[in-house]
This record gives sequence, structure tokens and C-alpha cells, in this order.
Amino acid sequence: MVRMFVRHRVSNYPSWRQQYDAFDPQRSSFGVIGKAVYQDAGNPEMVTVTHDFATVEAAKALAESQALKKAMTDAGVVGAPDIWFANPA
Repeated sequence: MVRMFVRHRVSNYPSWRQQYDAFDPQRSSFGVIGKAVYQDAGNPEMVTVTHDFATVEAAKALAESQALKKAMTDAGVVGAPDIWFANPA
């Protein structure tokens, strides 16, 4: 398993969350098998998302997809996200 971490600022969390939830079918088609959303305790417009995949290739396919880039833009992500991948230790 590999976990993809995504951290970014959003312009409006409730609007972002609605768009995030609407993207579920596309996420599933990329092989997401688990997910979680976290808001920064001091700044609720800073969001960290995790997605679990069977392989790093599947994770990178989503991270590099035009579908995800468009969804982030439509959801009000501000600036470029920080994205990284990790394996359980």
C-alpha cells in the first residue's frame, strides 16, 4: 500500500468539501481504496488529504491527472498543492 498526501489552501472550505465529495467516483476509478480529510487546527482553510492506493503507480496517475487538476481548480484550491507519497513503515 502507498499513501498519497496532499496539502493545500482552499478559498472556502464548505465549497471545497462539496466538490471533493463530488469527485469520489473519479477517485475510485484511479484506485483509491481509502481516504481522509484534515483541516489545520489553526487555519481551517489549510487542508491535508490522504488517499490510499495499492501501488505508487496508481497514486502518481491520480496526482498527475488532468481530472484532479481540474477538480482542484473548480473546488477553489489556492496555489499549487504539496503532494508526496509514503509507504507504511
